[in-house]
Formats: sequence, structure tokens, C-alpha cells
Amino acid sequence: MTEPSRAVFLSYASEDAPAAQRIAEALRSAGIEVWFDREELRGGDAWDRRIREQIHDCGLFIPIISANSQARLEGYFRLEWKLAVERTHLMSDRVAFLMPVVIDDTGDARADVPERFRAVQWTRLPQGQTSVAFVDRVQRLLAPAGTAPAIGGAVSGVNALRGRQIGAVGVRRRPAWLRPALLAAVSIALVGSAYFAAERFVLSKWAAPTVASGDKSVAVLPFVDLSEKHDQEYFADGMAEEIIDLLAKVPELKVIGRTSSFQFKGKTEDLRNIGKALDAAYVVEGSVRRSGDHLRVTAQLIDARDGAHRWSDTYDRDASDIMKVQDEIAASLVRALQVEVAASNYLQPRSPTRNAEAYDSYLRGMHALDRYDTDGMERAIAAFRRSLALDPNFSSAAEGLASALFESSEFGIVRPQEGFEQTRSAANEAIRLDPKSGRAHAFLGGVNLKYDWNWQAAAKEAETALALSPNDPVVLTFAAEKSQTLGQCNEAKRFIDDSLARDPLNSWSLVIDAWVNICLASVWPDRLQDAERDYRRILEIAPAHSYTHYFLGVNLLLEGKVDAAVTEMQRERTQDGRLAGLALAYFAARKSKEADSMLAELNKKAVSPDEWGWENFLAEAYAFRDQKDEAFRWLDRAYTSKDVDLYRVKSNALFTNLKPDLRYKVFLHKMNLPE
Repeated sequence: MTEPSRAVFLSYASEDAPAAQRIAEALRSAGIEVWFDREELRGGDAWDRRIREQIHDCGLFIPIISANSQARLEGYFRLEWKLAVERTHLMSDRVAFLMPVVIDDTGDARADVPERFRAVQWTRLPQGQTSVAFVDRVQRLLAPAGTAPAIGGAVSGVNALRGRQIGAVGVRRRPAWLRPALLAAVSIALVGSAYFAAERFVLSKWAAPTVASGDKSVAVLPFVDLSEKHDQEYFADGMAEEIIDLLAKVPELKVIGRTSSFQFKGKTEDLRNIGKALDAAYVVEGSVRRSGDHLRVTAQLIDARDGAHRWSDTYDRDASDIMKVQDEIAASLVRALQVEVAASNYLQPRSPTRNAEAYDSYLRGMHALDRYDTDGMERAIAAFRRSLALDPNFSSAAEGLASALFESSEFGIVRPQEGFEQTRSAANEAIRLDPKSGRAHAFLGGVNLKYDWNWQAAAKEAETALALSPNDPVVLTFAAEKSQTLGQCNEAKRFIDDSLARDPLNSWSLVIDAWVNICLASVWPDRLQDAERDYRRILEIAPAHSYTHYFLGVNLLLEGKVDAAVTEMQRERTQDGRLAGLALAYFAARKSKEADSMLAELNKKAVSPDEWGWENFLAEAYAFRDQKDEAFRWLDRAYTSKDVDLYRVKSNALFTNLKPDLRYKVFLHKMNLPE
């Protein structure tokens, strides 16, 4: 090598030679020296000595990782990897020497690689197809300290190789009619601090290339826990979720909701497929490694259409700086996505808590809440309460507590009188601490809707929540449910479509979409088929989702598919849903004995002092059987007990037989619902 310290060493399994060749050609076309061709070496001693020299002298070591390297338990490339790792032991942590490249869907969490490889950000180049950003990054890593590489010449080489229209600074040239994206002054300062402050950054600080205006949809995947004990999953999840919430504050961005993004936790699918499934042009992935008070966070932005890397960076910090890291990553992503941040500065640095223990407890609460089971809800509530005890002014913890209490009440884990009153208190506290919390207003509106049956208050909270957080899928779904409950089906459809555009794999949003479609079926009967597709989609996403088989069974009954409805009701996991569903389906199937048996079990449960939430199920069953006296008796009991499902009485298709009865109008009047 004529200039060994500025050269690249490519290390790969022999089966990956074609991909390695493509990478080498792209780098060489940009004027970068690459050691790649092993065919030049003959003889074991010469080969071994030359390779050791090259690894010792190269400026950048690029190991190529794939299913082929995974399958090879032995191979010369493994010796090369070990030699490269040995060299890093003599280097400062500020030196960027290792640059792992993955050429297929091999996941970094379980890859058979030296542990040192996991400490740096990985690059994904499917089948070795390089991007301009990748070549640009390599150039900057190889550039002598304090100098900038001659990008113009390098880009022309890549342009000739890839046939892309490239501008003078190595990025795609935008059409002249597009306004240049300018960050507000405060945001520029924030991004600048992420790149140039005296922090211990490891990877290069190359300028993030811009992307085509209009392609501003992004999904943030769960960050991978790379800690030695793998006990920081809650922390990694919290990192991704906070970045989602920050990005969602930028009106120009379409940010996919965390419920959908987190469906891909632990999966190693091609990011292009993930982008397609989420309808996102870009995907953010990253990792967290925590050791005591030391934190290393990596993040990268990938174009989901071609798998190309658009931006990446690594942050080495103290754990107490976690908030700053989140802000900096979000600001850098906004710049990479070429979004203009308004003067109101949506990416203003936050200081929700200075208590590291309170924040840690908050993250544990959010992680537990993801489980959506009784134990998870109880753990989440306890964690949020502990967080607030440590920092009574921590608004995010109050918002999290309101969320956990609301869901515990909604799904019958606690009695409505207890759970919803506590939700109201937590939501009001969250609003006091942060008047701009759209979600807190949505949870308060949910209490108004499902417990108070105060429709005006629910509508007012929905309006406030939408004004504060118009892009939040949680807020949009609540607004849709409120509208559907009041019979405003067309308005509900607009809200739920907007929510699903941002969070397409959110099971509860799909439930509301199904209900809205049933609401619209009185005008367009084919909407029942749309509702059926919603329920089946939920079961694909979350097979164990509570009550989905019951809801699907009811929908099939409305479609006249009785046998299929019986099958779905038998599959329902919850006891109340299964009993209530079979009481309906067996009756429709003319299996009177079986239907009566299920109904008797429902009655037995409903009168038990240790049970709650059965009254509305019984009212539905008797209404479906056209036994109006019993149906109204149980509706009155549901009213007295504050049954959590009663708020849907007007939009519930199972009550169709009751509508001609005067008592139905009287009941709606008692609930302050329009006829």
C-alpha cells in the first residue's frame, strides 16, 4: 500500500466474495484504497504474514457479516476479525477503526461475532449494494484529523458507478422548486451541540445527507439492548419511545406509532419489508449499551425503499445525560429528513426530571405497560407511582400513571369506580404539570366518555387533545371512539383512518376501525366485511388479544355466518367473552340447550360479589334473543354498576331488537344520549 494508514481492509467469508467485490469497487471508484483480492497471495506463510501486516496498517477494518459468516464456525476471516479486535486494544476509544457491514437480514443481537463488534454501529448494505452516504462516511473516517475529504472527486466516481444524479457535496440534488430545509436557530444550535460539543463521540460526525421532500414518514424501531447482562431492555425501549414522542411533535413528519413499530421487536426482517409493512419511507434503528453510569447509544436512519443508510452516529455519555442524547438524536433525524422546524421550536431541549432514579422507574413502568396483562399493569402502576414519589413534578410519570390506570379500568382489571376515579386524578395531575399533554387530556376524556357518560366533557377533551397533539395515534383513536359512540360515524372514520396511517399495527385502533365500519354498515352493508378484515388483522398481529375472537364472532353473526361465529366464540381466551359469545352464537345456531347453559353461567357470574363487568354482556344476550324485559333489567343493572361497556349502548348492533321499544328511548335519555 502506498498510504497504508488511509486504506480499507475488507474481511469476509469466501461465500460473500461477490458482495465484497461490489463494496470494493464502489470504494475504489471513489478513490479509496481497498485491500480485498486474496487471489494475489499464494502460500500459507506469505498469506498469513501479509494479512497481519495489512490489518496492522489499515485505516479502517470492515468485517462483512451475513448468514454465511454465521454458518462458518471456522474460517480465515475469523482470524482476521480477532486480529482486528486485538489492534483496537491499543487504540483510544475515540478512534473509529471497526465498521461492521451486514449484507443480509442477520441481526446484531445474536450474530456470531467478537463482542467488540457490538460496541459500534453496524451498517447494512443488502447484497453489498453501496450508497453515497456509505462511501461518504468511509471517506470521512479515513480523512486525517482536522481535514475534510475531497468529496467532489469521490462523488463523481460513485455517480459513474451507480448512475445517480449527485450534487457537489455528495447528496441527491433536489428539484429547484423545493425550498431548502432550514432549522430554526435554536434547533441548529442543538444539532450543533450533538456534533461539535466536547463529548466523547466515537463514530464520524459526517453531515447527514438530505432526502427528497415529501418522503417524511419515519418509523422508530425498538432499540436493541447490547448490555453485557442484557438487562436493559426497558431502557432501550424507553429510548426509542422517547424519540418517537419527540419526532411526533414536528407537524411536517408522519411518525409511525410505537405500538406498530414495536411489533418488530427482536425480529430480523429486512428493513425494506418493515418499511413497507408500516408504510414508512424511513426506518430508525439503534442500540443501547449500559455499564454502570456509562451509556453508549447508536442510531441510524435507513431508507426503507433501498436499504441505504442516510445518517448514523454513536453517543458515549454518562447515563444522566440520557435526555440530551434523545434530543440530539431527534434533532439530527429531523435534519436528515430535511424537515423545516418552525420558529416555535418543536425540538426544544426538555428537562422533565433531573432525578435519574425517577426516570429509570418511569422507563420500567412503560416497559411493564407493554405486557397488557394484569401483572404488567400492576407493575406499571407501582413503577409510575414510585417515579412520582421520587420527583412529584415529573409530568411524564403522571401521564404514564394515567395511561396504566385507564387501561386497567377499561379492561376490567380493577373495578370501574376505583380505576376511573384514580385515572381522573392522575390525568388532572399530568395536565397540571404539563398543560400541553394531549394524551393526558385524552385519558381524562376517556373517563368522561366511559365512566361519567358526560358526552360534552368528552367532546371538549377530545377537541383539546387534538389541538395539542394532532398527530398522536392515541389521541386520534380516542377522538374516533368518542365520535363513533355518539353516532358520528363519518367523523369517526376520518379520525381512525388518520390514526391507522400513523400506527397501522395498533390493535385497539383496528378494533375502533371495525366498530366504525359496523356503524357505517347501515348505509354501506359491505362495511361488515371491512370490519371482519380488521378483526382478522388484529389476530394476525396479536393472536392473544383479549376479546377479539368475541368481537369477530359478533361481526360474523351480523353477516349471517353462524357456524363461523360459533368457532370464533369457542376460541375466545377470556372467560366472560367466551361465555357471552357462545350464548349468542349457540342461540343463532338453534342450539337452545347449549345457549341456555351459557346464559345460566353468565347469570351466576353476574350475581357473584367478587365479579364485575358481566351486566352488559347479559343485556346483549337477552336483547339478541329478543327477550326485552330481561335485556332492560340488565341494562338498568349495568347503569347502576357503571359497567365499562355501557357507553357503547347507542352504537351496539346487538341492541337492535330494543330500538322500537319506548324503554330504549327512555334509557338513552337517562344516559343523556340523543335518540
